[in-house]
Amino acid sequence: MVGMQPHHDGSALYVENETPQLGESVELRVRIPADFGERAVWLRHVEDGEPQLVRAKRAGNGPGERWYAAELPIHHLVSNYRWQLDVGSTSFWLNGRGVIDHDVTDEADFRITTFAPAPSWARGAVIYQIFPDRFARSAHADQHPTPAWAKPARWNDESIGVPGKAALQFYGGDLGGIEEHLSHISALGVDAIYLTPVFPAPSNHRYNASSFDHVDPLLGGDQALASLSKAAHARGIKIFSDLTTNHTGSEHEWFRTERDFYYWQPYRGLDYVGWFGHKSLPKLNWGAERLWERMVDGPDSIVAKYLSAPFELDGWRIDVANMTGRFQTDDHANEVARHIRATMEEADPESLLISEHWHDAQHDLRGDGWHANMNYSGFTRPMWSWLSKQHTPHGKEAVWIPARGGRQLVTSLKEFGATVPWKVTSAQWNIIGSHDTPRIRTLVGSAALVEVAAALAFTYPGSPFFFAGDEGGLLGHNGEAARQTMPWDDIPAGGRRWDPDTAAVFHELGRLRHACAPLRTGGLRWVFAAEDAVGFLRETAREKVLVVLARAPWAGTTLPFKGDPHPLYQGRLAQPATCTPTHFGLQISGAGPAVGVWRIG
Repeated sequence: MVGMQPHHDGSALYVENETPQLGESVELRVRIPADFGERAVWLRHVEDGEPQLVRAKRAGNGPGERWYAAELPIHHLVSNYRWQLDVGSTSFWLNGRGVIDHDVTDEADFRITTFAPAPSWARGAVIYQIFPDRFARSAHADQHPTPAWAKPARWNDESIGVPGKAALQFYGGDLGGIEEHLSHISALGVDAIYLTPVFPAPSNHRYNASSFDHVDPLLGGDQALASLSKAAHARGIKIFSDLTTNHTGSEHEWFRTERDFYYWQPYRGLDYVGWFGHKSLPKLNWGAERLWERMVDGPDSIVAKYLSAPFELDGWRIDVANMTGRFQTDDHANEVARHIRATMEEADPESLLISEHWHDAQHDLRGDGWHANMNYSGFTRPMWSWLSKQHTPHGKEAVWIPARGGRQLVTSLKEFGATVPWKVTSAQWNIIGSHDTPRIRTLVGSAALVEVAAALAFTYPGSPFFFAGDEGGLLGHNGEAARQTMPWDDIPAGGRRWDPDTAAVFHELGRLRHACAPLRTGGLRWVFAAEDAVGFLRETAREKVLVVLARAPWAGTTLPFKGDPHPLYQGRLAQPATCTPTHFGLQISGAGPAVGVWRIG
């Protein structure tokens, strides 16, 4: 796939106002290559269930292209639209998947909503995940008693990769240890830290909470979280934690005292409903009115408590959000999301709400509940499939990741991106790896391909997201084995468990992300996709940035752009891709794996 196509996306270059009010109208723009041959351009939208066509007017010319504009009346909370392009005796649709030569459903239409977007700081922010038990032990960590459930481990012991046993392996990392290493995090250009749960629980992962009323004393307790939050904010770093709205632990006080908060019926060998039949994770029943009060509604709820002083968290990531409130005939998921969002906006209008959903999340991502999602299906899985070039176990899902080519990568990214509003796309967490997945270094097999993966995450719309230790090339064949401790003794000069060259790549990409506005706020236009290499533009009204990524050597291509490209980032562990001006345009070439980022306009 080479060559320019008609293009539209939800960025400011094409959409006058991304958050209009009902009754307003929004000017939409579309760009058409000069040689496309259109005789008319129409905007198709749906009003009260009936399609409407508005003829677009010419709105200027650019180098080798024509622009058209049309007004979209905002008649619904969510307004779907696509473009009709008449060429000769036929016509094409332009929707979120691209130019289509056959009739289509409305599923991949572009969308504008009246819902507020994620806070501006969160759109394009760099996210760093920390599993507290494995990040660092503070100077006071020895004062925390070893719990009865734990199997103590020395800091440099290998993490256990066997489910069940892995949850009991205890290293004793705490919140004070994170605070003592904030300089490491800040140097990576991190905008926000995401902590897995901090509530007390009989496991190292703490997803089986025994209480939501206080922070686990093993992590330093309430005071330690308040101190970490204050110190992170002093460095300009936001801080999140994890909340399980789908379940609690079986040792939770509610499980003993609030029977109506749970489902009591035979299920997978239990006499109550546990998450996928896990006895330790009883599922919450959102048909219980008092559960809403305790958990999500109002200033006295769990949701609001930790956004307020002294903790002042900046948001929540909701564990298995797609399963929350869903059981047999019950489906409260989106209602729960809206209530959490309303409570958060009351407590802190700048707070961020992220869902965990591993699959097709389109029906949960209108934008009135979750601001955005952990983008496993719309980013991580396609990226892994392209770079791993093998069948690879997919951590949490226990399925296989097939090998895919560059054209399939682009098609998958478009497929999932087309089903959500752009304001959601711009805040999605684009995951390189997490505590639930294999490590990226293990998946792709080389430091050079780690750089390609990181470069894609740091240049793609949304938020680049990586798990503490990815920046140093830590290993792990599944989610449990990936929960390695940070090798602080090796980090200053490099050592057996730490690759300083990979760390340098993450530092440089973090600087690039902050220095280059189009990478945070620009639109996305794919310009070529070959089996082993892909290229795309990130554009604003003032700048155009070209990104080229290759997993292996490829033949190269010529793009129809003029001017002198200014290099912003060249491969360091991968090869530097080249971009050379010629009479015919920009000649892109390079060995592989390769990375290149240039400003070209």
